[in-house]
Amino acid sequence: MRILVTNDDGIFSPGIWTLAQAASQFGEVLVVAPDVEQSGVGHAISIAHPVRAYPHPSPLPTPHFPAYRVRGTPADCVALGLHLFGPVDLVLSGVNLGSNLGNEIWHSGTVAAAKQGRLFGLSAAAFSTPTNGEGLEFEALRPWIERVIQNLLRLERPFLVNVNLPHRPRGFLWTRQSVRSYEGVVVEGKDPMGRPLYWFAARPLMEAEEGTDRWAVEQGFVAATPLRLDLTDEAKLQPDLAHD
Repeated sequence: MRILVTNDDGIFSPGIWTLAQAASQFGEVLVVAPDVEQSGVGHAISIAHPVRAYPHPSPLPTPHFPAYRVRGTPADCVALGLHLFGPVDLVLSGVNLGSNLGNEIWHSGTVAAAKQGRLFGLSAAAFSTPTNGEGLEFEALRPWIERVIQNLLRLERPFLVNVNLPHRPRGFLWTRQSVRSYEGVVVEGKDPMGRPLYWFAARPLMEAEEGTDRWAVEQGFVAATPLRLDLTDEAKLQPDLAHD
């Protein structure tokens, strides 16, 4: 099995190398990732300028993975990785430094990279873990990442799955996406020159429902959420439109 590993935090993030090590238990691993952090870029692709790629040395003594750092988006990295390395069987994205739960998947570059793999007809999964920048031990998560990959490989292919891992998992759950309302917040401040600047944030207006990805992670479970590319709201599809 050939596995393409990418992320949106950039090739220098420790999460991508933990994912690559875990994936190496299941096949040949190829790493292609942005040269700088691309968090929150969603499914952006580069069409107005060329994309550059540079060979990148693996920081791991063993196993050795061929790798490239790319001046482009996470979705670019998947498209270019497939061009550089040829056919692969599985695309894995992450492990992201920060959750991608519920509504966060709409703007997540991590999930978009997996989605790009699925758009190419491949099986794909995104991996994320909540973090405040302290106390995160990727090595402790690696056995859980391997267990998740084992579970994914039992699915009918092709698949697209969003995976979120708490720091100390106590189990694994299949979940649905949390869709809860938020209140938009704009926090105003000033830069060192006294010029106004703005931070965009959001506050949830309700608790996460049981059985959702956010609820599962809050309870200490690995949350695996199957996704699909078709965003059509079937319940609101009018019969006359359906036959056009």
